Order: sequence, then C-alpha cells, then structure tokens
Amino acid sequence: MITLRAVEPDDIDLLYNWENDTDNWKVSNTITPFSKYYLEQYILNTQNDIYTEKQLRLMIELKESNKLHIIGSVDLFEFDPVNKKAGIGILISKEFRNKGFATKVLNILIDYCFKTLDLHQLFCNILEDNNESVKLFANSGFEIVGLKKDWIKYENKWLNEYLLQLINPLNK
Repeated sequence: MITLRAVEPDDIDLLYNWENDTDNWKVSNTITPFSKYYLEQYILNTQNDIYTEKQLRLMIELKESNKLHIIGSVDLFEFDPVNKKAGIGILISKEFRNKGFATKVLNILIDYCFKTLDLHQLFCNILEDNNESVKLFANSGFEIVGLKKDWIKYENKWLNEYLLQLINPLNK
C-alpha cells in the first residue's frame, strides 16, 4: 500500500542522499549540494502549510507485509490559491523505479489536489528527453501544452523542456 505523509526528522539521511545524487540534478535543476544542516532546518522549520509556504513536500511510504519503505518524495510547488494551480514533482528512489509506484503516487496526489485543495489545474516541467516521465504524466491525463526551447543548460548542452498541464475535470 502506498501512502503520503509529512517529512519527519528521521527522513534527513534519505533526503540528503537524494538531493545530493548528481543523477537527480538534471531533472531537479540543482547545481550545488545540500548540507545536512540546511535540510534539517527545512524539516524543523516547515509548517507543512501549503497556504503559508506555497509549497509542500510529502514522503512516499510503501507498506509491504510488515515492512515499511520510504520510496521517494513528491513536491507541490508554486502553489497559487487565487488561480487554483500548483506544480508537481516526483522522485522515486532508484531501487523502486519502473514498478508502477509513480503512477499510484501521481493519482493519489491528483486526487488530493483536486478534491481536498480544490485546485483547478496542475502542471509539471519535464525535459524533452525524459520519455518515462512524459509517459507517466500523459497516462494520468496531463497534456503537453508547450515546449520551452534551450531551457536548461546541462553539461554544456541546452535542453528543451515540456510544460504539461492537467485541468481538473470536476471543474469543467
């Protein structure tokens, strides 16, 4: 069973490893490492109030039999309660990828955003060559609405980035 929960101080080592894994930097637009101190301060000082902070990070838990695994995290960012929209980012730990967990998480998050937060739309930004992520979001109803050319500079190359959007079908 997959569940989402708030970030806890015990998550610091996982977050530290994920945030400082340079393989993740290409998709997260990260260019410098995070210190444990910085991440600890984030965890200790966040109120988990999306209306105040305009963002929300949740941890993804997988319960199998009697074992509990933290398999990733999801972010809502650029939360705009006036225009009822937010961006979504998902990270699944390498050893849990390609097992359908991201699809389950995305559907849980879409449901939360549309039914609980009453958002009108969600969006995400995905590099053009990230076929797995484009497919993930497209299969959950997101549409490519734009291509930002030469948007991200990575290893001395310019990469294009798609903008995908999902309008709440309950509000149409």
